[in-house]
Amino acid sequence: MTQLVGEYDHQIDDKNRIRIPARLKGDAEHLYFTKGTNSCIFVFSEEAFDEKIAELNKIAMGDTDRQKGLRVFAKSAVLVDIDNQGRLMVPASLREFAKLKKEIKICGAVTHVEIWAKEVFDAYYAEEDADFDAAFTKLGI
Repeated sequence: MTQLVGEYDHQIDDKNRIRIPARLKGDAEHLYFTKGTNSCIFVFSEEAFDEKIAELNKIAMGDTDRQKGLRVFAKSAVLVDIDNQGRLMVPASLREFAKLKKEIKICGAVTHVEIWAKEVFDAYYAEEDADFDAAFTKLGI
């Protein structure tokens, strides 16, 4: 997964499957789904997930504050296969966490992909245009 940018409208089918746009999934055969921030699902390629795990392995076992975050992230991770039709089954626990119903948004977030319930996405970005300058300035680019 290289060019992880853009926003796409999609739907979950009756069997709880989705399609991630080819631009975001590349030629992957499997993707990792995990709980994300702000009630979305993070999606990682196997390579990107391995990099995250390598970072998390640096957390000292005695660092109980950070260990809790590591545990929550790790236990929510699921390796999801892409079927021959290009669909992925969204695990029930993650569907519930992200409040996914029918309408969803799939977005590139530079290092990973995010899956949002449309209603949650719309609420999160409601003030996007009004706050753009402040948010962009915080990036420091």
